[in-house]
Amino acid sequence: MSPGYVLLIAVAGILGGAVNSIAGGGSLILFPAMLATGMSPLTANVTNSMATWPGYAGGVLGFRSELADQRNRLRPLMLAAILGSTIGCILLLVTPAAAFKWVVPPLILLAAALLAFQPTIKKFVGEPREGGRIWTVQFPATTAAAIYGGYFGAALGVIVLGVLAVTVPDTLRRLNALKGVVSFVGGTVSALIFGVFGPVNWTAVLIAAPAALVGGYLGARIARHVNETALRWSVVGLGIAIAVYLLIKGV
Repeated sequence: MSPGYVLLIAVAGILGGAVNSIAGGGSLILFPAMLATGMSPLTANVTNSMATWPGYAGGVLGFRSELADQRNRLRPLMLAAILGSTIGCILLLVTPAAAFKWVVPPLILLAAALLAFQPTIKKFVGEPREGGRIWTVQFPATTAAAIYGGYFGAALGVIVLGVLAVTVPDTLRRLNALKGVVSFVGGTVSALIFGVFGPVNWTAVLIAAPAALVGGYLGARIARHVNETALRWSVVGLGIAIAVYLLIKGV
């Protein structure tokens, strides 16, 4: 791998890890960088999943104070992440991806809409109650999001944050910390499965993974100080941008 490609992947790893912690969607920085080095889409996708995992770990570390009193909320979310990510990874390895590329943009737009219209949605479904819709809404929706994450993963954080926003009564900043755990657990499952069965480019992983770890930690620290309204609309804008990008370029 040329020095230029090494620098490209390292910078993309830092930026992708930071964006994943702040809002989600960092894969849309690192995945194209992988493609630019000449990897096939499948190899780039699998390698991206392996490389971004440390970034999720860095994000969880950066959000540790926000997570300290949310442990009871984590159990069903972690179970959903494990189940969904396992299914998604298996689907990626055994089925063609051609049809799925048309499903990805609508999913991302739906997640952005959940955040954008959260106050209006609450008028119809009511304010989230602690533990009120865990197994009827949150668990199946998070499992579905994790299936998507195991299969492709770009903007997974946008989708998970949208689900949490209408099922958990808390600030967006603290929900962002929960989202980080879901991403980390799902990413761990993906790393284990793809590490054994996937066509991983390990050279790229060795470059991008440490960079993503640093970026994830820094992103979490930045997100703690971002205005909540600004955070909400930055996530919405990022989701729309990613969906348009995928519609135009495909995956």
